[in-house]
This record gives sequence, C-alpha cells and structure tokens, in this order.
Amino acid sequence: MGLVSNDDGWRMPDWLWERIEPLLPERPFHPLGCHNPRVPDRDAMDAILLVLRTGMQWNALNATGVCSSSAAHRRFQEWEQAGVFHEFWRQGLLDYDAVVGIDWAWLAADGAMTKAPLGGPRTGPNPTDRAKKGRNGRSSAKARESRSGSSTRAPTATTTRC
Repeated sequence: MGLVSNDDGWRMPDWLWERIEPLLPERPFHPLGCHNPRVPDRDAMDAILLVLRTGMQWNALNATGVCSSSAAHRRFQEWEQAGVFHEFWRQGLLDYDAVVGIDWAWLAADGAMTKAPLGGPRTGPNPTDRAKKGRNGRSSAKARESRSGSSTRAPTATTTRC
C-alpha cells in the first residue's frame, strides 16, 4: 500500500495530511482582505505531491482541476522556503529509524572539488572550436559560390576610393 488509501488514485490519505498540516506556516496576511480566496492547503499539497511524484510540468496541473499551476508553484516555493519539506523528510527519517533502523555505519558521501585529471592543454579548446584554423567555408565568398553551384560572380558590395 502506498500513499493512497481510498480516493481517485493520487491524493494523499488523511493520515499523511495529519502529519503535514502542523508543519505548514501561518497564512500570510493580505492588506486588502480575502478578495480572491486562497486555494485550500490540502489541495495545494495534493497538487505539489502529484508534480513531485509524476515529474509532470507545473502547467499540466491546470488540466487536473485540483489547483492552478501558479497557485501550486507559489505555495511550493513558500513552503520550501519555510522548511516544510525538509522537516517532513527529517521526521520521516526519524520514524524509519525508530521502526526499521538506519545503519549509519554504512552511509558514505562522495564528492570532488578538484580539476578533472584528464583535462588541460591536451584536451584542447571548446569542442566546437577544436582543430579549426582560420575562417570556415561559410564565411568565405569563394566557398559560398562553389557550394551553391552558380558560376556567376555578382558583386555583393562596391567600394570606391577617393
């Protein structure tokens, strides 16, 4: 059984919402009042989790009818900056550690902060410039003429000296 217990197949179940809702920040105050009702937090979270689970584009949310893409993305940014997703992840790790256990001795981190060992002057310049000397055929008038198959030499510009 995944996150969905009994709905249309992708909305979060009540038990998950009960864990997430206390982590959400207070609604921001609007100086003009509530002229345009805010999308319910649960609908916004359903839309965010749908995007994160499926990899669909934010704009595709408009077709689902749950929440507009702009509202969901705005709420995602707001909640990410407030640390909601980080705290939810942290709590999930603590729960997993309590139930199953995390063997911290087997964890490893890898990274490199040095230059590539096979890079350098042997590699050469940018791949688009490698082994090119001088002007290319597209910038040469003779090459353009011969590639087009035309034997006429029409002047492209005239210069006069005084």
